[in-house]
Amino acid sequence: MEHTLAYAQQLDARDELGSYRNKFHIPTQKNGEPHTYLCGNSLGLQPKNTKQYIQQELEDWANYGVEGHLHARNPWLPYHEFLTGKMAKIVGAKPIEVVVMNTLSVNLHLLMATFYRPTEERFKILIESDAFPSDRYAVESQLNFHGYENGLVELKPREGEILLRHEDIEATIEKEGNEIALILIGCPNYYTGQVFNIKKIAELGHSKGCMVGIDLAHGAGNLKLELHDSNIDFAAWCTYKYLNSGPGSVGACFIHEKHAEAFELPRFAGWWGHNKETRFGMRDDFDPIPGAEGWQLSNPPILSLAAIRASLAIFDEVGMDALHKKSTQLTGYLEYLLETLLKNEVDIITPKNPPERGCQLSLQLTKGEGKMVFEAITQRGVIADWREPNVIRIAPAPLYNSYEDVYNFVMILKEELEK
Repeated sequence: MEHTLAYAQQLDARDELGSYRNKFHIPTQKNGEPHTYLCGNSLGLQPKNTKQYIQQELEDWANYGVEGHLHARNPWLPYHEFLTGKMAKIVGAKPIEVVVMNTLSVNLHLLMATFYRPTEERFKILIESDAFPSDRYAVESQLNFHGYENGLVELKPREGEILLRHEDIEATIEKEGNEIALILIGCPNYYTGQVFNIKKIAELGHSKGCMVGIDLAHGAGNLKLELHDSNIDFAAWCTYKYLNSGPGSVGACFIHEKHAEAFELPRFAGWWGHNKETRFGMRDDFDPIPGAEGWQLSNPPILSLAAIRASLAIFDEVGMDALHKKSTQLTGYLEYLLETLLKNEVDIITPKNPPERGCQLSLQLTKGEGKMVFEAITQRGVIADWREPNVIRIAPAPLYNSYEDVYNFVMILKEELEK
C-alpha cells in the first residue's frame, strides 16, 4: 500500500460499494465542503431514501387516519413485520428470534426481567469493567431491585493492559460461574472496539448454568454476526449507529429460538406481545406470541420504523458479506496509514487482529493533549468521537465512507500533531 492521496483515490475507484456513498446525505461545512465524517459508531448518516419512506406514512396518516392500520400502502398493524426478515439477516438469526421494538436500555431491562432470575446461591451478573455506562446502570439497578448489593462481577484487563484476554474471561467464568446468574457483555466494547468470541462465552457460561446476553449497540450492522449459531440467550441493540435509522430511533432484540415457546418464563407483558388473532378481543388472558414478538409491549412508532426500513433496504441490497469485506479493507487501510505515518505519536488500542474488531479504531495520543488535538481536527472538518479519559474513536463506515475520507483524516491529524 501507499500513503498518497492518489492511491486512496485509486482504491475508491476500485471499490465495489463506492456508489453507495451517494445514497447518503454527507454533512457539509460552512465553506460548502463535505465533512470528513467518521462517527457512524455514534450516529449513522441519513440515507437519502429515508424522507420518501417517512413521507409515505405521513401521507397515509393524513389520508386514512386510524384506518391506516389496515388500509395504508404499508398497513401499520403488521408494520414491524416488514423489518423482521432483513434485520434477522443482518444479525445472523431466524426471523422468529428477532423483533424491532423499544430502545436499547429498555430492551435490556425487559430481557433481564426474563433472563436474570437470581437465587440466594446464584445472583451475580458478569460485565466488562469498562462497559458502556447505561449497561452498568441497568445491571446495578437490577441487582439493587432484587436486593443484591454485591452482585457485580467485573472483567478487568491485566495490570498495564487495556484489552481483555479470553483466557481471563474463561478463568473468571470458571471461578465465579456457580454464583453468576447472568453474563452481559458489550460486543464490540464501545471504548476499545474489542470484539469477543460470543459463541465461546455462551458455551462457557452455559456450562456453568449462566444465562448469556450480548449488547450489540456497536455490533449490529458492523460485525458479521451469527446469533442463532452462537447459542446466546438474548441480545439487544440500537439502530441509530451503523444501521442509520436516525437519532433515538427504535432498537431491536434477539431471543434464541430455544426460548420461543418457553411461555413459563416470566416477562413484563403488554398487548402487542399477545396472540395476534385475539389481540383485539380485549378480554383474554395474556397469550404470548411464540418467539421474540412475544416480548413486545406496545404498538410501535411507525415513523421511526419507516426510517429503519429505509436503511434496511440498503443493507439488504448490499449484504453483510460484501459490507464486512469492505469494512475489513477500509479499517485496515486506516491502520496502515496510522502505523506508517504516526507510529510514534498514536497508539491503536483496538485489537490488531481483524476478527477481533469491527470498523472502529480507538486511538490514544502518545504526545500532546488529546482533547486539544481532537478539538483541532474538529475545527478542520473531521467529525469523530471523543471518549473520556483519552480516546479518539474513528469509525469508517463502509456504506458511506471512502478511502479518501480515511486519508484526509490521517493527514489532518498528522498536521495537527506536528503543530
